[in-house]
Parts: sequence; structure tokens; C-alpha cells
Amino acid sequence: MSSLTTDPRPTADSRGPGKGPGPAAVGGVLARVGGQNLGLIGALILVVVLFGALNENFLSLTNMRVIAEAATITGLLAVVQTVVVICGGLDISVGSQVGVASVVSAMVFTSTGSNAVVGMAAALGVGVLVGVLNGLVIVHGRVNPTIATLAGLAAYKGLAQLLSDGRAQGYVLDDDWFVFLGRGSIAGLPVMVWILAVVAVVVHVLLTYTDIGRNIYAIGGNDTAARLAGIRINRYLIAVYALIGIVAAVAGILLTARTGSGQPTSGSEGLELKAITAAALGGCALRGGKGGIGGTLLAVALLGCLENGLTVQGINSFWQNVAQGVLLVVAVVVQQRRNAERAVGLPD
Repeated sequence: MSSLTTDPRPTADSRGPGKGPGPAAVGGVLARVGGQNLGLIGALILVVVLFGALNENFLSLTNMRVIAEAATITGLLAVVQTVVVICGGLDISVGSQVGVASVVSAMVFTSTGSNAVVGMAAALGVGVLVGVLNGLVIVHGRVNPTIATLAGLAAYKGLAQLLSDGRAQGYVLDDDWFVFLGRGSIAGLPVMVWILAVVAVVVHVLLTYTDIGRNIYAIGGNDTAARLAGIRINRYLIAVYALIGIVAAVAGILLTARTGSGQPTSGSEGLELKAITAAALGGCALRGGKGGIGGTLLAVALLGCLENGLTVQGINSFWQNVAQGVLLVVAVVVQQRRNAERAVGLPD
């Protein structure tokens, strides 16, 4: 009889007291965390334990704060790089955008009689313009995103150097707003970390729980199908690159606050490699349609601990670039294997 039909799956009661969660529950937790993230957590623990054993100062609260602050700017760029990669694009110009925003924030601050709000607003405005320009070149110029933003990398770097004459500009650490952003704390955590957390949560909610996020995944997964479904791809692409410009400007403002002056290249050079590496390590498929903010933040933490650990050990900083390059290749190889894609130039 139908009224006597029962669910054959085991319940918590059927396992008896003290048995703990069954395989299905464990599998559910693992599925939610994701194999990629579990691998990153394991690697992060290994790096922390290794450098903690080699140097007792590595695990000090002071050094943890240094790692968190140093990783914030990379984290901001990696979060928005995740969005554009999911959408099927790429932005190699983010580091140069940070440099332009940093210089503009300091120069406008100085020229307006130490008005921090105006300086920050000017940097954000430049960020929007630069991001929209990238989007317009890609969409209406029909230029490959890699080529378009590679051009932007050179152009925006040159712009920052022209504006600043290649030198650090201004001094902002006599202003309470910049000091608060660069040196302040809330509930024991640096303000910079709180800013990263807010941006990450907003972007995660946008990607996970809104139609906008679902459309971004759809565009990256199959832009033809997305177009046939009525999604206005061009508008989305321009908006995504504008978002990158805004967040890069925030990162530029934080760089100014952290260093005390506008930096045309120092502190911003190489950020694009870190952001792309973090997104790839975090599980973003570079062909689009796959990725998430949680994995990206874990990758940012891993890169930050690795970079700081090498520095604390007195290892030549050039090895940090080697490590980043190796990690990027490893991340892409893992993606290729996981997706069972044919090796380039080799038979099936």
C-alpha cells in the first residue's frame, strides 16, 4: 500500500546514537566545499605549518596583520578578475589601473588643499572611465579581451607615469581619512581587510543569488545561447569592465593610504599576474562559465602566505615571481585534466 511506503535512505535515527554523520552527509559537505577548495585549504595549511616551523615570527599577530594588509589589494583585484573570467573575458590592465588611481587620488588631494574626499572621488571617477573604455574597445572595437587589456596595461602605466613624472606624488598621511584606511582597525581587523570582505560578500551575493549573476555565468558558459535567450551581452561586458575599474580605483586609494603617497608603478606592478593566478587557482575556468569568490579568496590567502613566508626566510624576492608562474601553470593543467580536454598538438 502506498501509505506504508517508506524512504529507503538511512536517517539520523536509523544510524543509532553516537554514529555521527553518515557518508551521504559527509559527501554533501564535501560537495558544498568543493574539491578545488579542499585542495587549497590543504595547501594553505601546509604552507602555514611549514613557514611557522621555520620561523616563529611567521605566526605572530603582527605578521598575520602584515599578510592580511598586503593581500587586500591583490584580493580586491582577484575578486573582480573572477567576475570577468566567469563572463568569458580577462583584464590584464588591472595593475596599471591601480597605479593611475593611486596617482590621481594623491595629486587631486594635494591640489585641492588636502581634501581627501575629492581625491578619492576623482580616483573612482577615473576608474569608471578606464573600465568603460576597456569594455567599449572590446565590445564595439571587437578586440579580443586579452589584446585590448594588454594594450591597456601599457597605456595606463604610461598615463600614470606621465601624470606623476614617474615619481611618487603627494603625502597623505597627515589626513585622518587616509590614515584610517591605511592604518586603522575595526574590531581588531585592519580597515583594508573589512573593505575586501564587504566587496567579496557583495560580489558573491551578486553572482550566486541574482539574475545578473546567473546571466554572467550563462554568457561565459555559452555566449551564443545567452544571446538567443535575450541576454544583452554587450551591456553586461561593459558593466563588468566598469566594475573592475571601480574596484581597481578602490585598490589604488588603499595603495596610496598604505604607502603614504601616489604610486605610479611601485606597489601596483605585477598585480595583474597575482589576480589572474588567484582566480585560476580558485577554480575559475579561463574559458569562462565557472568559478566562485570563495575559492579565489582561499587562493589569495595562499599566495599571501607564500609570498610573506619567502620574504621572512630571506629568500630572493625574484623566486616569488617564479612561484606565481608555476602555480598559474599548475592551476591551468589541473583544469585541463579535470575537463578532459585534449592536449594541444597531441592526438586524442
